[in-house]
Amino acid sequence: MRGAKSAKWVAIAGVVALTATACGGGDSDSGDDNRAVDKNGIFVYSGGEPQNPLQPANTKEAYGSDVIRSLFSQLVGYKNDTGELTYVNAESVTPDKANKVWTVKLKPGWKFHNGETVTAKSYVDAWNWAADVKNNQVNSSWFADIAGYDDVHPAKGKPKGSKMSGLKVVDDNTFKITLNTGIPYYAFKLGYDVFSPLPSGFFKDPKGFGEKPVGNGAYKFASWDHKKSIKVTRFDGYQGPDKAKNGGVTFKNYASPDGAYKDLVSNNVDSMPQIPDGELANYQSDLGDRAINQDYAMIQTINPAFYSKQWKNIDNKVIQGLSMAIDRDTIIKTVLSNTREPATGWVAKNVEGYKAGACGEYCKFDAKKAKALIKEGGGVPGNKISIQYNADQPHKGWVTAVCNSITQSTGVKCVGDPKTDFQADTQTRDAKKVKSFYRSGWVLDYPFNGNFLRDLYGTGVAGNQGGYSNKKFDQLTKQADAAPTTEESAKLYQQAEQSLQDKMPGIPLWYGKLQAGRSENVKNVHFDQQGSPIFTDVEVFKK
Repeated sequence: MRGAKSAKWVAIAGVVALTATACGGGDSDSGDDNRAVDKNGIFVYSGGEPQNPLQPANTKEAYGSDVIRSLFSQLVGYKNDTGELTYVNAESVTPDKANKVWTVKLKPGWKFHNGETVTAKSYVDAWNWAADVKNNQVNSSWFADIAGYDDVHPAKGKPKGSKMSGLKVVDDNTFKITLNTGIPYYAFKLGYDVFSPLPSGFFKDPKGFGEKPVGNGAYKFASWDHKKSIKVTRFDGYQGPDKAKNGGVTFKNYASPDGAYKDLVSNNVDSMPQIPDGELANYQSDLGDRAINQDYAMIQTINPAFYSKQWKNIDNKVIQGLSMAIDRDTIIKTVLSNTREPATGWVAKNVEGYKAGACGEYCKFDAKKAKALIKEGGGVPGNKISIQYNADQPHKGWVTAVCNSITQSTGVKCVGDPKTDFQADTQTRDAKKVKSFYRSGWVLDYPFNGNFLRDLYGTGVAGNQGGYSNKKFDQLTKQADAAPTTEESAKLYQQAEQSLQDKMPGIPLWYGKLQAGRSENVKNVHFDQQGSPIFTDVEVFKK
């Protein structure tokens, strides 16, 4: 949720692009500050309680993902200014001519935090375990591209085995991945956290590992005081290119963004993921050159729970009408202080394959037509909807505004359905207990438009928490994945996105922009295109 990062649900309202992205205002470099830097200083970041134990394949929301990303490095990464693929733990990732068999060669000498060598087997064993249906990992579907996935994770019945036929260890530093069909952009997927390697000790006690994870990244785990803080410290044996310039990170749990903001202004926390809506008009004057304002690849939608009694077998005209009942421009201007941009489709801006206008007229405000469409579609069952959201981040204001717009335009009653925190929100979604609509904030996991389409709305995928299913869309995404090049695949995914008008999986609201800040205790605070600080770059001043 900031995907998956992660398939990642983002907790705030609001990976890296293959095209250049724009960053403006408040770069927070503090380049003219010549105070001495403490290389062992700790960066304190506003976070929250992860939904699940800290296992890479069991994390798809922002709070857990931020921690996982500090502890684990992936095979590949991306340049934040261009989105160009880079190699991290991999020396190379090479496809055959059909893009079906990929050969991964590792950089030798990498170690886990416990001193164990990272090998090809570390990856293959981790992926097989994560894919195994018996282990109930929330992101297991990310391995569905690999041959033999259905054998270890059948839709029904017992698995035929515990190892995917498409994974083969060649030697200590080489393994092969055979896919069901060729996917031209597959190397970009391998930068997502679910593809992390795991040390041998994980398999002896996965539950215990989730409380005290051992990774291969720039930081090693120190402690987890539940619902208070998680601490990680610099790993001096790290072999990657992004060595930490600080001594570690403390992820400090806040019950509300308002409390975190007050601590940011008073230098009691060093940064936070998003300024509260109520402070957007004032944060630049409050923080001065400590304010941060930049684009990132996120889209906010509200999605129906299609498994619910209310939305099962609903006429699409009803959802189209509700979408047209939302005055996005006015809400952005009055509630969000012009810090968002109205969405015109289901893919975030600044990613390969983004194309404006996929939603067509249905993302344009027209109260008269909205009311007519809802009537033509048979009306909203019960003439009332609710929008579920997490109350520990600044959502109440815009949810209320969206509801008011819908009610005033159509007469359909609309109310917010707040959950205490992000953990409670995602648990309700996972349990399929959403009453009507839920807030869906999505930031990309890898730099390609398919991540906002197939990975979010494909039948049965991990990110599809509303139970959406569309045979035409699924077929179009299969065709996109079978294209010979990334460029051709992106164009076919544009066709798949365009088809969503006919059976809308959710209502696009706006594209994200990030408003954050830093304290006076740190410098070089920059956020990546997933909306997370680049933790390793932060420098902490000596006190």
